[in-house]
Amino acid sequence: MEYTVQKLGKLAGISTRTLRYYDEIGILKPARINSSGYRIYGQGEVDRLQQILFYRELGVSLDNIKKIVTAPSFDGAQALREHREKLLEKRAQLNLLIANVEKTIALTEGRIDMSDQEKFEGFKQKMIDDNEKKYGAEARRKYGNDAVEKSNAKVKNMTQQQYQEVTALEQQVRETLAQAFATGDPAGELAQKAADLHKQWLTYYWSEYSKEAHAGLAQMYVDDERFKAYYDKDQPGTAEFLRDAIRIYTGIKP
Repeated sequence: MEYTVQKLGKLAGISTRTLRYYDEIGILKPARINSSGYRIYGQGEVDRLQQILFYRELGVSLDNIKKIVTAPSFDGAQALREHREKLLEKRAQLNLLIANVEKTIALTEGRIDMSDQEKFEGFKQKMIDDNEKKYGAEARRKYGNDAVEKSNAKVKNMTQQQYQEVTALEQQVRETLAQAFATGDPAGELAQKAADLHKQWLTYYWSEYSKEAHAGLAQMYVDDERFKAYYDKDQPGTAEFLRDAIRIYTGIKP
């Protein structure tokens, strides 16, 4: 079975513009161009488009999808198995949130009592699952399974007030860090305040705090591209600045 751009777009539920863009960036080339100049797609291209759309649904960027699906080692069957696992994880998160909403509806209708902790179970579990997905492997290698499990347990036991406090504290860290970065002095008052706020933020997640672990995490912010991108989003160099401020705060030298 072969498809033109219009037919494939209709089949997949995406625009012809998207398909043409995928061709331009080299992520999905047509099998051939016919005598009339139309792009023609075969079964192989249909299968690849399915993989691309799976990855897009999981939030993977087009640049990364291109690297994955064009790699010589790419295994379509294995990718499908991985997609299935990710979708099952996503479904589990959604089921938890749905159950939480249903309980809340029942609470507002006076049919059940619901503790503050129960109200935030779904959100806290999603926070844990997201962290595991993004950083779990690195955290377990660096700190060990026991430390990670203790941290997850601490998140699960957060009260509504603690959840609100740590959310506000994360924003305060970012704002203070941005102000400190403008001074250019990691040893300055603002930078050291940012480092202290960062320590306070960590205590909501860590079962115990150590200066060595704090400094080690700060180095990970620089070494790991995902952490680095988070801190450098508004101003490149912020991750290194925070690391230096935390080294001064903890007294741990490289």
